Amino acid sequence: MTEREETELSPSEKYAAFQRDRRHPVLVDFAGQYAFPLDDFQVAACREIEDGRGVLVAAPTGSGKTVVGEFAVHLAIASGRKCFYTTPIKALSNQKYNDLVARYGADQVGLLTGDNVVNGEAPIVVMTTEVLRNMLYAGSRTLLGLGFVVMDEVHYLADRMRGAVWEEVIIHLPESVSVVSLSATVSNAEEFGEWLETVRGDTTTIVEEKRPVPLFQHVMVGRRLLDLFASSDVDASAGFVKEGAPVNSELVRIARDDWASTRMKDRRTARDKRPGRGGPKQVGNGRRVWIPSRVDVIERLDRERLLPAIVFIFSRVGCDAAVTQCLNANVRLTSTEERDAIYQYVEDRCRHLDDDDLHVLGYHEFLDGLTRGVAAHHAGMLPAFKQCVEELYVRGLCKVVFATETLALGINMPARTVVIEKLSKWNGEAHADITPGEYTQLTGRAGRRGLDVEGHGVVLWQPGMNPREVAGLASTRTYPLRSSFRPSYNMAVNLVNQFGRERARATLELSFAQFQADKAVVGLARQLRKSEDALDGYAEAATCHLGDFMEYAALRRRITDVEKGAARNRRTDRRGEAAASLARLRPGDVIEVPAGKFAGFAVVIDPGVSGDGDPRPQVVTVDRQARRLAMTDFPVPVESLTRLKVPKSFSGRNPQMRRELSDLLRSRTRDLTPPSRQRANRRDTPVDDATEREIASLRKQLKEHPCHQCPDREDHSRWSERWFKLERDAQTLKRRVEQRTNTVARTFDRVCSVLTTLEYLAGDQVTDRGRHLMRIYTDMDLVAAESLRHGLWDDLSASELASVLSVLVFEARRADDSSVPRLPGGRVKDVIGEMVRLWGDLDALEREHKLDFLREPDLGFAWAAYRWAEGDDLDDVLGGTSLAAGDFVRWMKQLLDLTGQVADAAGDSPLRGVARQAVHRLKRGIVAYSSLTD
Repeated sequence: MTEREETELSPSEKYAAFQRDRRHPVLVDFAGQYAFPLDDFQVAACREIEDGRGVLVAAPTGSGKTVVGEFAVHLAIASGRKCFYTTPIKALSNQKYNDLVARYGADQVGLLTGDNVVNGEAPIVVMTTEVLRNMLYAGSRTLLGLGFVVMDEVHYLADRMRGAVWEEVIIHLPESVSVVSLSATVSNAEEFGEWLETVRGDTTTIVEEKRPVPLFQHVMVGRRLLDLFASSDVDASAGFVKEGAPVNSELVRIARDDWASTRMKDRRTARDKRPGRGGPKQVGNGRRVWIPSRVDVIERLDRERLLPAIVFIFSRVGCDAAVTQCLNANVRLTSTEERDAIYQYVEDRCRHLDDDDLHVLGYHEFLDGLTRGVAAHHAGMLPAFKQCVEELYVRGLCKVVFATETLALGINMPARTVVIEKLSKWNGEAHADITPGEYTQLTGRAGRRGLDVEGHGVVLWQPGMNPREVAGLASTRTYPLRSSFRPSYNMAVNLVNQFGRERARATLELSFAQFQADKAVVGLARQLRKSEDALDGYAEAATCHLGDFMEYAALRRRITDVEKGAARNRRTDRRGEAAASLARLRPGDVIEVPAGKFAGFAVVIDPGVSGDGDPRPQVVTVDRQARRLAMTDFPVPVESLTRLKVPKSFSGRNPQMRRELSDLLRSRTRDLTPPSRQRANRRDTPVDDATEREIASLRKQLKEHPCHQCPDREDHSRWSERWFKLERDAQTLKRRVEQRTNTVARTFDRVCSVLTTLEYLAGDQVTDRGRHLMRIYTDMDLVAAESLRHGLWDDLSASELASVLSVLVFEARRADDSSVPRLPGGRVKDVIGEMVRLWGDLDALEREHKLDFLREPDLGFAWAAYRWAEGDDLDDVLGGTSLAAGDFVRWMKQLLDLTGQVADAAGDSPLRGVARQAVHRLKRGIVAYSSLTD
């Protein structure tokens, strides 16, 4: 508390403040280290931690929630305990490590990221969440004395691939450890906090929706920067604008004119003058709307003093192209002194890289862009380059960064302005609109605390943009945190080894996934109870004084069900007969199409029979139509009525050929009696004799039932029908409840069943085979363990082992990549073939147990891994792949992780030595340098 604040307090308020400070002396000491007073939510969270409770802090990006995590570190040192600070990515771990070293000294802080082990027994250790999970399963002695765990970016538990790790850690940490969870703003923070309290004990949820720096939203149309919202009193200090805030009428008018332009085309516009990026676009009322170019955007932001900026472009190629466009336009955003500082810093950071590698990596173009104040930032870049961009941006030397959304994942790079180029991105399968949560995460970077009085989010105008939809993204808080937890094979063997199967099963039921499922079950169960109460009322309303009317009603429904079932069976039989009849057709057969738009006589051109679906014959009709028909056109079987000669060169697209064949068809069928007329004169037997007898027996029982004579029979029937309909709905609800109850435990049972079949588990015990699996943490854990068990990797060289292991870590960015992967020769190709066959067997076993965990091995990195292990130059290796340098390094790091796990799992076999040799061969050049810096 400042002196000025103290003088403004009354004596009673001063006394209350004194009492609070007495209760929280560590917080008073900690807060004194900051030049600014802590915000209310930070103070509240720190007090809870000092009082011995866990906390969940959900606050906007840039609001300073990491201060709460840093207080946990400070309290651990003050109380003589350890604190682990966990992050979702290695880059964030490295950044936090450097921050804490600067404050507490290198002897007090350690780093564990898989790549790096620095002072691992220090009282403060920064690590990735996976490292802590592995320590918990291994029972590491490093856990002794642990008092606090900070889980930064805990909302990562929604991540489909890695989210389970966060839940594993939260569930398995000792009760004595206080968990400090830091999350982005989510709409169900209270629900998540309730779960944390269930599994961790005393936990306080603190939600902060106010930003320390107000955020204003804009749309850039050409060179004009327009406010998104019309009202000047919109609360820009909130994490989001309240729904229903009025949209700028100027933007609405521009959108209307843009829509009009799609209805009216200017025929006088030459083809080479069509609207394009950075060019004018003619609209319906004669005005022009400009789609802003990237250079226009930077120049406008520079004039408005809105730099530094992050421009989000959801494409790596687009980010690199944007830098090139700025260089071609001679954009210069730095002074001479800034250029010299940038040049010196980058040269120092990259001096360890080989000159030939720097040339391959485009170093000089990268440095040219940085010295002008512009750079790209994406996963395809070399980690060392990305770190240069991050550090220079934080220092204020780099003014504009063109980035993919990966930059928004926790790295500390706040901006004065955030620009979003488009509101859609490729999600791996299709181009999809960004969600309100993604929009908030991206724009949340705008506004640097202590440097800016306000932040700015800018969306670039695009054709067809609806300003109200943009406003909806900026004013929605409907992005809940959803668990992605599911038990893996590695998790199962580790839990069974540690707790036994039953206790492990019960432990998994503590997951956030099951907690959310159970909460949903509460609502379903409430609906089910209401339905059951209503059923009793309906049954009472259907009461008959002559007898049991529900029994009578059941007979009526039984008759209806039998008749419908018979008709359905008949239709199914007819469909099978129809498909078989179509399969017998040959080109030239004349048939009558029984139904559909093209019903009538037709000649078969192509029977359309394939092995993987229903026949789809192509025919020409008497109306000269050439069409391919479907099974819906054939409710009954067909047969050939006569034959025509169809020329081998016949083309359904040729009108003359169609006309000639149609005329011949009309002539040949003039005197034929259509089969449909014959069917109309013939009565089909709807049911078989056994069904007829059952129906007759039921009708007899119905007439003999005492309620059949009731004068109120039809009134009772209406109530009974309501009862049966509601009862059917209640059964559906009951099934939904059963499906959601114990969902995680049921999946665990299936996983254990697979492991038991493969003899990794024997009841409550982990077998020797299973112990190998305990050391393998990849998502392809079972394929790796089975390959190890079958000896597929025995007798491989170090380079060959690296190559075959790569198929278990690598995944192509585009799933539809159909190019044939390049493979090394000799043993590698044979072993990879065996591994793929092994995966096929495991995939079939998974399907038997209703699981789908293991993806098909991807061979796309095998050649690069082999050549790199063999010592080839970076230029040669990258030249033989389509990988960017950053991707190459990233996959190499994952390969290094798995190779190290295989060495651990191999025991005392010769494979351990080969795996360690492979690690040594892979960890060189830019891979080794990135491991030191990333």
